[in-house]
Order: sequence, then structure tokens, then C-alpha cells
Amino acid sequence: MAEPVLRHGPFPGRIETDRITAYAAATGDQTATALAGDAVPAVFPVILAFGAQEAANSDLPAAAWQQAYGGVHGAHDIVLHRPLIPGESLQTWSLISAIRTVRAGTQVVLHIEQCDTNAELVVEQWWTTVLLGLHEMADLSVPPDAHRFPDSARQNPIGSATHHIDQQVAHRYAQVSGDWSAHHFDIAAARASGFDFLFAHGLCTMAICTHRVLGILGVDDPGRVSRAAVRFASPTPLGSDLVLAAYRIDERAVAFEATCNDVKTISHGRLELRS
Repeated sequence: MAEPVLRHGPFPGRIETDRITAYAAATGDQTATALAGDAVPAVFPVILAFGAQEAANSDLPAAAWQQAYGGVHGAHDIVLHRPLIPGESLQTWSLISAIRTVRAGTQVVLHIEQCDTNAELVVEQWWTTVLLGLHEMADLSVPPDAHRFPDSARQNPIGSATHHIDQQVAHRYAQVSGDWSAHHFDIAAARASGFDFLFAHGLCTMAICTHRVLGILGVDDPGRVSRAAVRFASPTPLGSDLVLAAYRIDERAVAFEATCNDVKTISHGRLELRS
């Protein structure tokens, strides 16, 4: 692929109050305003982006999907330019913004933009997929900031939290997101993906971590989040305890990571608050 692909969209969507409530419950959000549908969780916009994501991914050559032996969600980065408003409509656009060969295969980065009815940019997302074993595509552009965990932040721990990932988490999240990918529900499909257990959706784990970091900070307004980003190190098994640790970067930014059964599931997490 030598040239940037087409921009796809708009894909219409609406931040419905009932869906906020269901999303908060599905992702273990304990914020009263989110559970009531009066405030929008920071990671919520991802569930309005699946159609746009599929459209952009369709620009990859069919041979790329055939030659890869699997695809995993490698990282996700969300920037919120203003607080989201319950009931508002967003239009989503997408394109492939970067392709980079890495040791595990090929990183494909989608740039997703979500605009309000005034055509103002509200949310940007960078959705990174790794096509495992694929090493034959030409690089395209430059991937976004990798939001690496600063080594200096480990000197400033601010708290930890544990969240139980019960057996029904994947089902609840699929109901609200529409993502019924088989490897979350069928052990044979999970094994075909290289895992001997059922696991939660990565974006659900990201949302849980975001809520928990806000809890550690004592922030009860999700509208204060201006950025949430993670790298998915390993799937989060159903029935396990997710243990999160948070560290201060500066007055606005926090680094975090999470483990399950002593295996790191989320690495290079970053949450930023607007001032």
C-alpha cells in the first residue's frame, strides 16, 4: 500500500441515555452520574465506531488478512476534545493512518474522528491492530505517540485497585457494544486465536481501568478526562481479578498498568485530565 486510503463516513450514532446506563453497568463503572445516564464515560465513544472501523479495515488487501495467522487489538488511544453530552449525536469517520512492520507482524493504525452536528471534532481515536505473522506490507506514514509508561513515574505510586472480571462480563459488554466476537464466548474459537481460556473484550478492560483510575484519583466526573490510552499486553481471562496500579506523571497525567493472575494484561496505560 503506497498511498493513503479513502476516508470513510459519516457513520451516524447517538449517545443515548439508556445505552450510557447499560455501558456503565457492563464495564463496572461505579460513578453515580454515569449509572444514571447523566455523564458519559470516557471510553464510551468506541462503541459508536465499529462500523467505521470495519470500513477502514476493508481497505487492506484481502491477501493481508489471508496471509496473517491472526489479528489482535494491539493498542487504543482516545482523545476527547470536550466533555461528551448525553443525548447528543456524533458522526464517525475513519481511515488507515499508518502501517508499520514490527516483530510480531504488521501494525495497522486507524484514525477515527467523531464530530458533532456542528461538524466540530469532539473525539479522536487511534485504533491499532496487529496482523500476526504478516511482514510483507509497505510501511505507511508514522504511527501516533506510543504513550509509553515513563520510568520516572514508578517513583510516584498513587494507588491500586482490584476489579473482579466475572463470567458474564463479556456477555454484558457484547449486549451494549454489539461485539459478539466468538473468542469471548466459545473456547474453540479462543483456542483458534491462541488462548486456552475465554476472555473479556479489550475495550471493556480499558474502560474498567479508566473508571478505576478515576476512583483512585477521587474524580467523579468522567467529563474531566481528555485522553485515555492503553496497550493490550494480554487478554483478561473471565473469572479472574484485574489488579490495577496507578502512578503520577504530572498534575494532569497518570500512568497505569494492570495484571491478571500475575500476567500483565494492560501496559503503557495513560489517563489525562483537562485542567
